[in-house]
Amino acid sequence: MLSDHDTIVAPATAPGGAIAVIRVSGAEALSLCDRIFRGRTPLAEAAPYTVHYGTIVDAPAAEAGTPRIVDDVLAAVFRAPHSYTGEDSVEISCHGSSYIVAEILRLLTDAGGRMATPGEFTMRAYLAGKLDLSQAEAVGDLIAASSRAAHALATNQMRGGYSSALEALRDRLLHLTTLLELELDFSEEDVEFADRQALRDTMEQIDREIDRLCSSFAWGNAIKEGIAVAIVGAPNVGKSTLLNRLLGEERALVSEIAGTTRDVIEECINIDGVLFRFLDTAGVRATDDRLERMGIERTMESIRRAQVVIRLVDARHGSDQDQSAPQIETRPDQRVLTVYNKMDAAPEGFRLPEGALGISARRGEGIDALCEALRNTVDTEGVYHGDPVVSNSRHYEALTAARKSLAHALEGLDAALPTDLLSEEIREVIRHLGEITGRGAITPDDILKNIFSNFCIGK
Repeated sequence: MLSDHDTIVAPATAPGGAIAVIRVSGAEALSLCDRIFRGRTPLAEAAPYTVHYGTIVDAPAAEAGTPRIVDDVLAAVFRAPHSYTGEDSVEISCHGSSYIVAEILRLLTDAGGRMATPGEFTMRAYLAGKLDLSQAEAVGDLIAASSRAAHALATNQMRGGYSSALEALRDRLLHLTTLLELELDFSEEDVEFADRQALRDTMEQIDREIDRLCSSFAWGNAIKEGIAVAIVGAPNVGKSTLLNRLLGEERALVSEIAGTTRDVIEECINIDGVLFRFLDTAGVRATDDRLERMGIERTMESIRRAQVVIRLVDARHGSDQDQSAPQIETRPDQRVLTVYNKMDAAPEGFRLPEGALGISARRGEGIDALCEALRNTVDTEGVYHGDPVVSNSRHYEALTAARKSLAHALEGLDAALPTDLLSEEIREVIRHLGEITGRGAITPDDILKNIFSNFCIGK
């Protein structure tokens, strides 16, 4: 791991904008900036939370008798420990020219700074105790959020709502181990501080809460990555036409030739604040074509991993389901929407089965009702109201391990396990929960590197 005593610099905004922000953080941040910043007041003498107008100058060139101004800038000053990283920090706002940004970065590094690695600012915030590990990970999720629901999920986690729920569980487990270890201190007097039935009741309640958090992972991860929706049906039922209509562009190839779609096409659409990942699949039918069979196998795999399945039926066949609606196996936890396409060409007198939707993907009829039905498959009220929801695979694995350890502790309670061993089993649960927030657990450097390497530079 790179030294956390270096003063680090990095652009904090994406290239191409009218304005760019460059971050500087570390013990020498203020004095380093003063080597190239010229304003009314040196930044080292400035009060915290103040913004200063000035210029960035090429100091070595000025010393050589050829002064050169790089840009007019604003410099915002933050002093330790009240900054994002907990260190002295400066944010320089300059013009967005890639040349200007590169020149300021060059001058800062020549003055003694070091270019930050991806996520290094947030890692320093974590090491300084400004954020716990789950909150730090939520910063990355917030940057990557592409929907209102994903934003709400990341914001709740970053503000500590998720951490608070975990800390509450951890505190209750610590209380249990304290009572058990008190018994060890008075072992010669045969005193029982922890009533075993009360202990069981508390452990079972904690187990239910961990189980609820584990159960939230499927939807939490889906909201973060996008709800997977498989569009399935017979060849030529209009799957690709529907995808193109939803996207508002010709993304999938449309043809009257059956079996045109051989591979799964994946595209994302934001519907009322929720990101949906649509999977346009190959038509399902019996075929001797090897490539088409491979496409159908991928279709089945898409169905298995989808949260929602749109079962598209050709309304032109009326109630003759043998021709237009192949039998597709779905999971009990999947939402299935039966949608009749080509309603504009349906036989006279045809009536939709109860619960089915009717559309014409070619004409765009019924698409709004389909989008509303899709949106209703996702309950985001809990997310919007701040309920703890797991969306991170690392957290899910730690919770699963904690649940397993808690099961061992309950088995030990049944088997009248000695107090010291029972306490150790509960401490194992605490350790796994601590891995999520980084509190009360030693987080290896390789895990930290893996987490923060996924961040953008400057954050």
